[in-house]
Amino acid sequence: MRAILAGGGTGGHVIPALAIANELKKSYNAEILFIGTARGIENRLVPAAGYPLQLVRVGALKNVSLTTRLKTAFDLPRAIWDASRMLNEFAPDVVIGVGGYASGPAMLAALVKHIPTLAFEPNVVPGFANRLVAHFVSGAAVHFEETSKYFRHVEVTGVPVRQAFFEIPPQRGGTPTVLVFGGSQGAHAINDAMIRCLPALQREAPGIHIIHQTGERDYNDALAAYKPLAESAEVFKFIDDMPAAFARADLVVCRSGASTVAEIAAAGKPAIFVPFPRAADDHQRRNAEALAKHGAAVVVEESKLEGVWLAETIATLLQDPRRLQAMSQAARELAHPNAAHDIAAMAARVAGLEEH
Repeated sequence: MRAILAGGGTGGHVIPALAIANELKKSYNAEILFIGTARGIENRLVPAAGYPLQLVRVGALKNVSLTTRLKTAFDLPRAIWDASRMLNEFAPDVVIGVGGYASGPAMLAALVKHIPTLAFEPNVVPGFANRLVAHFVSGAAVHFEETSKYFRHVEVTGVPVRQAFFEIPPQRGGTPTVLVFGGSQGAHAINDAMIRCLPALQREAPGIHIIHQTGERDYNDALAAYKPLAESAEVFKFIDDMPAAFARADLVVCRSGASTVAEIAAAGKPAIFVPFPRAADDHQRRNAEALAKHGAAVVVEESKLEGVWLAETIATLLQDPRRLQAMSQAARELAHPNAAHDIAAMAARVAGLEEH
């Protein structure tokens, strides 16, 4: 089997794509090629994982200036041409679009060549690239049932998540612990709100322990703010072992990108989601609301993220163990432990190959 995975830009696209590639290689002895752009995180993660990467030149069309949109529109025909050449050279059995800048050109080239295609969509609302090809692809693997309406031949597979998240045991009491993070780079709005709410939080939830990943920019300010809490707070620029941090937490305060939402579900952790308000198509808010609708999370808009409100929200949840347990159970019911296997099996089926 020969498979191309196209797209990237952010970890939310690339990390699941790598999990799919690993499963294709393990179950189908697949030869893999990634197609990305020079600006995405795939340039670091894909070669590090041992897979070849080829690049097309294309930019954004959403939430950008008119000048950028015109440049992208100008670059798009050449990107499709370059992707078409890569498809000719690699001769894939299937092209899997994972969203992001490179996904559109590669999937359009595959459709023109009548090569089987599979769209992977981790967000409630598909991104621009997947919406572009939604009605033409051979199949689609989605995270949320609500996303099915955008595609034909769709299956709810979930998002691939490291097995370690599924192996986190339920919390059994002890010191009430909150894990705070805003992605690998941190989230200034969340960092700032946490710093401002610390006095109120200590009053509302005495004995609380906080684990906070700040990112590089806000680390020193946060470290100084938490200093009076001494051993009741741990501040990190970056947490290498996130499943271990999840395991210690009774409650998580975080953004709501697709991978984070999938990790929350896999770990069965109650969450306070603060969606990134400038995410394309407001997809983070829609992801957060999907879990909140099932009782697994609380959503706090960034525009309402003032210190006292955040402190009260955290304290109220920590003081209600039955609600935390119910949220945890609701989150676990939304998890998909076999996502990578199921997506790989879909890819094999649309390619017309025997399923393992």
